[in-house]
Amino acid sequence: MAVTMYSTTWCGYCSRLKAQMGREGIEFVEVNIETDPEAAAFVESVNGGNQTVPTLLYPDGSAETNPSIGQVKAKLGL
Repeated sequence: MAVTMYSTTWCGYCSRLKAQMGREGIEFVEVNIETDPEAAAFVESVNGGNQTVPTLLYPDGSAETNPSIGQVKAKLGL
């Protein structure tokens, strides 16, 4: 199961993390919270009511907001 990245089209942090994850060969599914109200509600639920992106949802069900590529790799055991 892949990581889910909640993002927006204009988020620079999202673009950077997507590029880093691609270089590391980490599979992910991207969900744009601007076009998916359920995704926006999820992001708000794990960020104190804020739509903070990138928010990653890991296969184990945990979430992390604006992680570094090192944090992502550590979480995935890479």
